[in-house]
Amino acid sequence: MNQKNYRTLIIDDEPPARQIIRDFLKGYPSIEIDGEFADGFSGLKAIQELKPDLVFLDIQMPKLTGFELLELLEEPPVIIFSTAFDQYAIKAFEMNAVDYLLKPYSRDRFDQALGKAMQALASGSGGDAPVQNILRSMDEQPEFLSRIAVKIRHKVHVIPVQEIRYLEADGDYVTIHTEKDRFLKEKTMKYFEMHLDTARFIRIHRSFIINVDFMDKLEYYDKESYAVLMKDGTRLKASTSGYKVLKEALKL
Repeated sequence: MNQKNYRTLIIDDEPPARQIIRDFLKGYPSIEIDGEFADGFSGLKAIQELKPDLVFLDIQMPKLTGFELLELLEEPPVIIFSTAFDQYAIKAFEMNAVDYLLKPYSRDRFDQALGKAMQALASGSGGDAPVQNILRSMDEQPEFLSRIAVKIRHKVHVIPVQEIRYLEADGDYVTIHTEKDRFLKEKTMKYFEMHLDTARFIRIHRSFIINVDFMDKLEYYDKESYAVLMKDGTRLKASTSGYKVLKEALKL
């Protein structure tokens, strides 16, 4: 019986790291390298178009990180992660029994990770469940965002958080309002409340988180309720608790 071949991509911004993976894979005739990519944008496009079985994915990359790339994938393949050091990522990997390569790694460590990945491929379990578990674990880590990656049709946008005017609850999504456009992100308001710097972003209502840099003034609304007037003229209702938090944060 012929052994199944597995189509593989290498996504890493460091040429020596990609070379090491290529060299180590020479001992695995069933692994076919379909391409290698130096950034998350081209890697994301390649995964969507080529639909590989296995991806070697670096975490720390410019333009789009490994985790940002995964958030935008609908059907992720089996992933072997690599990282120079990321304490939150490593904790998430270990919690979810997902293998990773901590740079620099040995040939034995590579073989161990690849063996686990090939078991997953042979069993047909795929990469979706492990990836979703990893992303959920990372969502719980207390790090502030500096940017947010969103996908509209086939185009990826990376939004620096300082460009966000406010966020608005929209069913299972959150609408991100910037000066130039609006973007939908499949996250919760609670997620953004936890991962945006509270010195700048304040939840004024269950439906709104504002960037105080874009706030003009706080207005009386009616019956002892208030509204936040943004610099562009947008008026957003503030709940009683949101008003208190905003007033305290701005020392009004």
